[in-house]
Order: sequence, then structure tokens, then C-alpha cells
Amino acid sequence: MAATNAGGAVAARADGIGKVYGSGEARVVALRQVSVEFGRGRFTAIMGPSGSGKSTLMHCLAGLDTVDEGTVHIGGTEISGLGDKALTRLRRDRIGFIFQQFNLLPTLSAAENIRLPLDIAGRKADPAWWDTVIGTVGLRDRLGHRPSQLSGGQQQRVACARALVGRPDVIFADEPTGNLDSRAGAEILTFLRASVREHDQTIVMVTHDPAAASYADRVVFLADGAIVDELADPTAETVLDTMKRLDTHAEPVTL
Repeated sequence: MAATNAGGAVAARADGIGKVYGSGEARVVALRQVSVEFGRGRFTAIMGPSGSGKSTLMHCLAGLDTVDEGTVHIGGTEISGLGDKALTRLRRDRIGFIFQQFNLLPTLSAAENIRLPLDIAGRKADPAWWDTVIGTVGLRDRLGHRPSQLSGGQQQRVACARALVGRPDVIFADEPTGNLDSRAGAEILTFLRASVREHDQTIVMVTHDPAAASYADRVVFLADGAIVDELADPTAETVLDTMKRLDTHAEPVTL
């Protein structure tokens, strides 16, 4: 079964990608000829049991890991064949990252952490977009504070703003609410959904939480390194039901 992005433009795409770690008895097949598209201006969640390949898929899509076969595209650019310098520039200029651990520099203020990728690239923040991002994350009165002076939820909002401020083609979020309590997690997910619906951002999020996945427009399910199902307009209940229905012997599909 094949499915394509009905909305039009594609922000990220994998075509038949495979990834293997180790060799001999230690050989692990992490991805098995996975093909999937992520539409521009959409919020997609990737789910699957531990070891299913969901984090590997995201890392390969984001250029953080290489593929052994197949190709990866960000927009119209094939990244699977880029050299280290070109790949570094592409990640810096066209991809945003949000991680579970926040990854903020403790000696910098919130504003300095948000601007850091732009500073490294020698770019200035667009004043109107900066104001929009800061207003959306609700941290205007905390910009001078260092991470140690912020709550976990506030630190993650700084990390979200940092990913958004450069207006990347796509933002990859790896368990972005994993270190947050339920209230702070809901605030972050609401913000991410708003950034997609109101500001046309593109977000691909790895999560194990059906409630988190329900904020997305679409959920892609992996098992044993292959895509086995997808779900549009998810709710926590439909996500949980799908996870229960799927088993490791489900037939892979191409999305």
C-alpha cells in the first residue's frame, strides 16, 4: 500500500532507506527499506515500540545519521549524498531540533540560547518573526534568565523557540515532553500544534505517548524497522487502539 502527501509540498522524504548497525551475531537491522513523506505545514508523530526504528528514522531524516541504502530529501535537496560540510550547513540553516534534554547552554540567557543557531550562522533574527515566536512561547518576561532560573517547561519552550526562530524547512522533535510533567507537556504540545496551524511550520515528532501523538495531524507507526500503519486526525484513544492492534508481524507499508 502506498500513500503520498495529499496536501502538496513535501518538507521531508525517505525513499527506500535502510540502516544496519553492527555485523555478524551483533547485526541489527534498524530500518528496512522505509519510504515515507512528510507534508509541509503538517504535524506528524512517529510511534512504535522500543527498538522499532522510530528514533533511527528521525535521525536519518534529519541528517544526524547516515543511511545504508535509499535516499533522504529535505525539500528538493537530497541530503543522503552530501559531504560533512554541506550537511552541517543544511542542518544549521534548514532544520530545527527539539530534544528531550533541552540542550541549553547554562551560561547563556534564554534570549541568547534562542539566538545561538542564528549567531553561529552569522544571521540576524527577523524582528517581526522574533516577536511572533517569543509571544507564542510566552517567555517575554523571562528572556534575561538563565536555564537554571527557569522551570523544565520554560526551558523546553526556550528550546522550541530556538528551533523556530530560524524558520527552518522542518523541525524534528525527539520525545520533547519526555522530561516534563503532564501540564508542562500539554503546554509544549499545544504550542507545537499552534506553530503548525498558525505559522505553517512543519514538525516531525517521535513519541511513545498516545496523548502526545493526539496533538498531531497524522501518526506513522513503525515495528521491526518498517512502517506498518498510519492514522489521520488521531485521538489518544484511536492511537492506543492502533498500537494494541498492531503486532511485530504486521505487513510493512509505503507511505
